[in-house]
Amino acid sequence: MIRRTWRRSLQLQVITSTLVISVTVVAVLGVFLVQEINTSVVNGRKLSAANEATADRVAIMAALNAEPIEPAKQGEGGPPAAEAPLDVAVNSIIGTGENGWRKRYQLLVLNRTEPGQSRATGSVLPADIPQDLRKRLEAKRDKGVLNDPLQVVSRLTFSASRETQLTLVVGAFIEDGYEIYHFFPLTDEESLLSIVRQVVVVVGIGLVLLLGAIASLVTRQVVTPVRLARQAAERLASGRLDERLKVRGEDDLARLATSFNEMAANLALKIHQLEELSQVQRQFVSDVSHELRTPLTTVRMAADLLYDAREDFEPMAARSAELMQAQLERFESMLADLLEISRYDAGAATLDLDSTDVRDVVLRAVADSEALAERHGTRFELRLPSEPCMAEIDSRRVERILRNLLFNAIEHGEGREIVVSVGADRDSAAVAVRDHGVGLKPGEEQMVFDRFWRADPSRARTIGGTGLGLAISREDAMLHGGWLQAWGAQGEGSQFRLTLPRTAGAELKGSPLSLVPPEVEMRRTWRGHITPVLSPVAGEGVFHAE
Repeated sequence: MIRRTWRRSLQLQVITSTLVISVTVVAVLGVFLVQEINTSVVNGRKLSAANEATADRVAIMAALNAEPIEPAKQGEGGPPAAEAPLDVAVNSIIGTGENGWRKRYQLLVLNRTEPGQSRATGSVLPADIPQDLRKRLEAKRDKGVLNDPLQVVSRLTFSASRETQLTLVVGAFIEDGYEIYHFFPLTDEESLLSIVRQVVVVVGIGLVLLLGAIASLVTRQVVTPVRLARQAAERLASGRLDERLKVRGEDDLARLATSFNEMAANLALKIHQLEELSQVQRQFVSDVSHELRTPLTTVRMAADLLYDAREDFEPMAARSAELMQAQLERFESMLADLLEISRYDAGAATLDLDSTDVRDVVLRAVADSEALAERHGTRFELRLPSEPCMAEIDSRRVERILRNLLFNAIEHGEGREIVVSVGADRDSAAVAVRDHGVGLKPGEEQMVFDRFWRADPSRARTIGGTGLGLAISREDAMLHGGWLQAWGAQGEGSQFRLTLPRTAGAELKGSPLSLVPPEVEMRRTWRGHITPVLSPVAGEGVFHAE
């Protein structure tokens, strides 16, 4: 269902393609933008952190190198005590009392010679120092490189507060065995980048939806007129020749609607002219056929008298009487076909239904064709079921169908055997006539039932006829609610199958006989060269050889 909707909706295809491309472009641009902002923010923070750390190291080194300061006496008579250099250094940075620590970062100063003299601010402890940073600093110190800071960004869990946060750690060794570590929290930067990512996602989604809406609006302006033109063309194809499109503006779509309307008008005119011509032709055929019967009857009576008395004539006159009798019989047959087809055109054909054994109808048709088959050196092979095949049919019309099929098989069978098969199931009965002659070319299965159509116009007729036999046969089959279908392959002959409902008025769902001869179907299936086509009558799947 989804696949069918996708294949049938141009608007859906355009909108989907636009959304896919938009999502890809927005995603790429969003990732690039977030990465650039992230890099800019982190680098800016690293630069500011490096500057602050450098200033602190300079202040600490200056304090450590200065003379010790003696504070006031702790009490009356108490000895004065010198303040530790590290305390002086740290106090010079963070201040004391009300002017104490107000910076965003934390500081840790380690005295490697006297670990007890280390100093830290906040809740930072020596255990919080990243191990990889200390190893890299020690490697530099071993090489004699001091006061060269290193930076590392890591998500630390501080031992004292058990708080985890993304932190930029700047460490350096200075003279006199001191290590200085600055812990700069990146919480604000992380929050800022999270907000930026959310904004980019929201803006990206909004942009994609906006582009989808724009694509929907634009494609609707184009697809809607095309859809209306398609619907109008379908209604025109169904026979509504007065169908027209509304013309708005002067753009390409308006010109398309104008061209469609002109085409529809011309088509309606041509169809009307053809209908009138067809009506005139049918009326002419009907009138001529009826008018010819009166003079034909008179000529027939005179020809019968001459034919009966031909033994008293000279040889040339006797032969002429025989030829005239034969051609009059052919002319009567042609006139009967024309009258029959005119009845179908006028919708005056009716059925005389009776429950009949199809096998008996087949035997009568074969018996009528025996004389013609003998003259062409052809014999019949009958494949009849042992059980009766009763069906409600017009025996006269069905027998005429079978005679036409047998005459056609004799005409094109090239003297080879003709197989006549009968089959039946619960709902239908079928008769198949198979010849092994020239066969049919691909596509001729649908044309063989056209009026006056011949497979090979250059081929001389051996039986004669009007070219209406198969057309009348198809009309007879359709009048019964049945199918008359053809299969053929060049070099393998052809087969015609007549399928009739066993109960008058019942709808056919299948046929008890295969349209393709079993031996051909097996051979073609094995070779993998069977191509399905549509049946000319019922739309049932049939096959022709490639």
